[in-house]
Amino acid sequence: MMDVRKKIITRAVLEIADGMNVNLGIGMPTLIANEIPANYNVLLQSENGLLGIGPYPVESEVDANLINAGKETVTAVDGSSYFDSAESFAMIRGGHIDLAILGGMEVSETGDLANWMIPGKMIKGMGGAMDLVNGAKKVVVVMEHVNKHGESKVKQACTLPLTGKNVVHRLITDLAVFDFTEDGMILSELQEGTTIKEVQEKTEASFTVSPQLMSNQQ
Repeated sequence: MMDVRKKIITRAVLEIADGMNVNLGIGMPTLIANEIPANYNVLLQSENGLLGIGPYPVESEVDANLINAGKETVTAVDGSSYFDSAESFAMIRGGHIDLAILGGMEVSETGDLANWMIPGKMIKGMGGAMDLVNGAKKVVVVMEHVNKHGESKVKQACTLPLTGKNVVHRLITDLAVFDFTEDGMILSELQEGTTIKEVQEKTEASFTVSPQLMSNQQ
C-alpha cells in the first residue's frame, strides 16, 4: 500500500509550482507537504485556519495546538498566519487557492467527485471539500485506481454521494493520469510499469487515449 501511495504522491507533487497557494485535502494528500521542493515558495492553506503549513514535525517539534484540517500535528513556516474559519473559507470561495489536491472515493468519467461520506458510516462532517471543488482554480484528485475488492473507483457514474459535479480537472492514480476536458476524459499519462491495456481493464469509465501517449506506446 505504501508503494502505491508513494507512486501517487510522487506524481502529484509535480502539480505544484513555485509561488502557488495550495490546499491539501485530508488523508493521502497531506503526505505531499513533505515532498515539496525546499526552494519553492509555496503556501499551504488549511481550512481550519492556517496559511503556511510546513512539513510534519519531528517528535521534538510537536505542538498539540498546531494541527491541519485532518487533526494531524503540523509545523508552520516563517511568515505563516492564523485566522478563523470564516476568513479561511472566504479565501477558498474568493478564488484565492490556486490548487486543491484532494483524496477521492470515486471519480466519474464526467469529472464528478465523491469523497466525503459512505452511507451508513459515521462521519464528523463534510469538511471543506465542497467549497474547495468549486472555489479552487484547479482541482486534482489522488486515489488508488481500484478498491480493496478489486473494483474500479474510476466510474461511469459515481454511486456514492457527490462532493461536486464536473469539478475534477485531473485525476492521478497508481496506474495513470487522466484529464477532464470538453472532449471528455482523456488518458494522458501512464505510471511506470503500467500499460494502456491494464488501465482499460481496470477502469469502468469510458475514456480516450491521448494521441501523444498512444504514439509513445507504439
